[in-house]
Amino acid sequence: MLSFFRRFFQSKIGLPIFIGFLVLIALAFAAADITGSTFGGVSGGDRVAVVGGEPVANSELVTAATTGLDQMRRQNPTLTMPEFVTEGGLDEVLRQLINRYAVGNYAEKYDLRAGQNLVNSEILKIEAFRGLTGEFDEDSYLAALRQAGLSDAVFRRDLKDGLLEQQLLKPAVVAPQMPERIARQYAALVLERRRGEIALVPSSIFAPESGPSEAQLTQWYGENRTQFIRPERRTLRFAVFGADTLEVSATPSEAEIAARYKRDADQYKAIERRAVTSFVVPTEDAAKALAARIRAGTSLEAAALEAGFNSSSAELRDRETLANATSFAFAENVFKAERGTAVEPAQGTLGWYVARVDEIERIPARTLAQASPEITEQLATEKRGAAVADLTAEIEAEIDGGTALAEVAKAYDLTIETTPALLASGQAFGRADVQIVPQLVPVLSTAFQMDESEPQLAEVVPGQQFVVFEVARIEEAAAPPLDEIKQQAEAAWSRAQGAKAARAAADRIIEKARGDMALSAAIAAEEKSGFEREPIDLKRRELLAQRQGNLPPPLVLMFSMAEGSIKVLEAPRDLGWYIISLDEITTDPVDGEPGLLEQTRRQLAPTLTEEYRSQAQAAMRAELGTTRNEAAIAAVRKQLTGEQ
Repeated sequence: MLSFFRRFFQSKIGLPIFIGFLVLIALAFAAADITGSTFGGVSGGDRVAVVGGEPVANSELVTAATTGLDQMRRQNPTLTMPEFVTEGGLDEVLRQLINRYAVGNYAEKYDLRAGQNLVNSEILKIEAFRGLTGEFDEDSYLAALRQAGLSDAVFRRDLKDGLLEQQLLKPAVVAPQMPERIARQYAALVLERRRGEIALVPSSIFAPESGPSEAQLTQWYGENRTQFIRPERRTLRFAVFGADTLEVSATPSEAEIAARYKRDADQYKAIERRAVTSFVVPTEDAAKALAARIRAGTSLEAAALEAGFNSSSAELRDRETLANATSFAFAENVFKAERGTAVEPAQGTLGWYVARVDEIERIPARTLAQASPEITEQLATEKRGAAVADLTAEIEAEIDGGTALAEVAKAYDLTIETTPALLASGQAFGRADVQIVPQLVPVLSTAFQMDESEPQLAEVVPGQQFVVFEVARIEEAAAPPLDEIKQQAEAAWSRAQGAKAARAAADRIIEKARGDMALSAAIAAEEKSGFEREPIDLKRRELLAQRQGNLPPPLVLMFSMAEGSIKVLEAPRDLGWYIISLDEITTDPVDGEPGLLEQTRRQLAPTLTEEYRSQAQAAMRAELGTTRNEAAIAAVRKQLTGEQ
């Protein structure tokens, strides 16, 4: 999981700032002076680190972590801050924050500059800051910064630091080449075959037979509350309305129908359309000679082929459309000819047309009576649409004026419905059988950014269906009281106690297996049933192909161990402990796989770039001097996770 966070936070902190061309500074952070607030209640000082003599404020880390969580929630809507912190998000945010300070201070030390004019020019290039005219718009700029939680000063400082980072790090990371000898070592890994064994020492067989006392459970739950964090839930009230729910008179009058018939008279007049097959020749004489042959009985296609031309067929077209596509003279001749006969040649832009009329379609004119059903339906649809638009405008005005949702619903005869507590993913909390109302799916992300009792109106189906909604209740992400999940907590306590005993058993097994005893014999010596064992004989490329990148941690560890070694690995959720024994490693020759070496060099180029960047940043930190305030970091961690 930590590697996932690192990929996500690859540039500055993880807050996307309207990407233009800004590759290295596309991610910026929201600093403490956005609001001038401080992070009250944090012990251990007001700084989490000092880089080159410049302090990194606690509040800056808090804001950056909150922003990082918001961005991560776009991929995992139910992610909570305790989960974010536990899985390494806070550590990665702090690492990137320190690197940002190091790069900026290092650049300043060596008199690198990014002046105000340069920063202004970069801002002007960002399309998100442009108005309707395509030019830079200050209102759009400030609105975008407010939405991202940034002030003008902070954003400009980040742009400046990003430009300095380009100057410093681009020479270090541009077009790196992996040395062949190193690439050969990595290529050989693909051809590895590893043989060994993986055993699981399950916690369940070591779990205590009796449950915890009240005091034990209370103490344990207090220390492990983060395991039981419930994600944020929101209860919504809403009403759906549209053309199908309105009681409006949409039947047009006879006068309205007659007026529409008169307005669209061209649609109801007689129509004649013709389809032709034709080809073009350069001279009038050639066209007339070919037309004469066609009238004499030669098919148009054969005549065209013998003369060295390709014929083509066109769909049914009226006179005007045909004239626009060819020429007026040709269209006139086509509409004079009979079906199946050759058309009198006529000149067009590209030459003289030789053609045959293939099909004639004649649609008679429609009287007012004949067109009335179509016009009636058309006008009724328009009337219903206008009624919906008027109603929507009225409701929106009521909402903007501060009218409560219940009052709006009563005034416009709307039916209010209430959802169960919903997660940001749209699932009903604790109720897998409940499906979210389809009309709420498009507005769910908005609902999770709203305050309570502030209704909004949204269009679900353009021009046809709308939903007015509000947040009725917000339940913040938090661990529930112990009484609500006592059985679940007791089961987790039992697993945790069993996991401790299982670790002790795993240590005993490993100690024996590292001696002269086989792993199977060492497991048998525990005199307990329930152990799981699986022999492994697998190539690395087979592992990657079968698992598609979702690799079991025990196998990942096995493919990073030394031959003849044995290690222990904790299973998730206190399920037990894995014992991984690697007996043998064999590798096929790299030269036996044509192209593998070059492929490896290409694949590792991005990794090498990041390694060079990381080494350059480490050198800057070392030269400037970097000190972490672990007490302040721990205080921020506790504050973010809600620990007491």
